[in-house]
Amino acid sequence: MELTVDGITDGHPVPARFAFCAGDGMGDNVSPALRWSGVPEGTRSIVITCVDPDAPTDATDVNQEGRTVPADLPRADFAHWLLVDLPADRTELAEGADGAGIVAHGKSVGEGATGGVRGANDYTSWFAGDADMEGTYGGYDGPCPPWNDSIVHHYAFTVHALDVASLGLAAGFRLPDLRAAMEGHVLAEASVTGTYSLNPDVA
Repeated sequence: MELTVDGITDGHPVPARFAFCAGDGMGDNVSPALRWSGVPEGTRSIVITCVDPDAPTDATDVNQEGRTVPADLPRADFAHWLLVDLPADRTELAEGADGAGIVAHGKSVGEGATGGVRGANDYTSWFAGDADMEGTYGGYDGPCPPWNDSIVHHYAFTVHALDVASLGLAAGFRLPDLRAAMEGHVLAEASVTGTYSLNPDVA
C-alpha cells in the first residue's frame, strides 16, 4: 500500500495547520487530507490512526519553567486519531474531514462525517481533571508536545487494510482496544511520519 498525507513529507515537520499547539498559541488543528492506494484483495474495511510514540511517561517536568523533559525518559504511545470501519472502497479523506479547530471538552465520538466510527484520542486522558478542557476527545486532534521536551516527537499517520467489515468497537474506544481488535486482521498498511516540536532548541 501507499499513503500520501497532503502537506506532510515523511521525516519532515508537521505544518502548524495540522497541530493542536503552535508557537505560543494554538494551531488550526485541522485533520490532513489522506489518499491511499494499493489496497489488497480481500480488504473489507479501512482503519486510520495517528500515533506519537514519544509521549513522556512521567509528567513531573512537563511544561515546567526552568526544567527540561529528559531525552532518556521512558516514552509511550499517544493516540491523536482513531477512526475505524471505513468502507473498503474508500481511498481518501479530505482535509478537515475528521476535525477542524479546537473544541473544549472534545469533539464527539461515534460516527463522524467520514462515515467511520470514531474512537477517543489520548487528549481524553491528558485533560482529565482540567475543568475547562476535560471530556472525551473524538476525531483528530494534532500535535502538542511539551514545549520543554528535549526530543522531537514523531507522528505516524497510518492507513490499515483489514479483512473484516467491522471491528465491532463501540464509539469512544481507545488505542489498546483498537490494537487488540485488529490483531490477526491486518492485510496491509502504509504510514507517513511527520515530526514536531515546540522547543526552539530542538525543532
